Amino acid sequence: MPAPRGTWRFTAPTADHAVPRLRHAVRDLLERQPVTVPRETRDTALLILSELVTNAVRHAALLSPRIGVEISLEGGRLTVAVEDDHPYRPKALEAAPLDESTGGRGLLLVRVLTAEAGGVCDVTRTGTGGKVVWAALPLTGAL
Repeated sequence: MPAPRGTWRFTAPTADHAVPRLRHAVRDLLERQPVTVPRETRDTALLILSELVTNAVRHAALLSPRIGVEISLEGGRLTVAVEDDHPYRPKALEAAPLDESTGGRGLLLVRVLTAEAGGVCDVTRTGTGGKVVWAALPLTGAL
């Protein structure tokens, strides 16, 4: 059976309610694919999506009233990308913060989850000065 293929785009306001709405929309999209996306890959992608959208809501809303989400199934990979208009390029924390705060670890979590799945993640600039934060996970179980 051939590997799944396709690209889907969603937009949402940069607001707290976008996180669960986008997560549910992407979950439903992945569940409707003709070839099953492995559950572990799907769950990892949904957690990554939640972290990236939450980061955009918390850090980009002032300069980016809307965010874009792109989901791609191509070349044996599931790619999750979140775009906003804020020019700041986030960096993953090199190590966990020394204090006991519960915030500030979202991008580190994305990097760890992506690496554990055998994928890659990065941040790229858009032509309009914003950024896209993305993670690509292998679909080894779907091929």
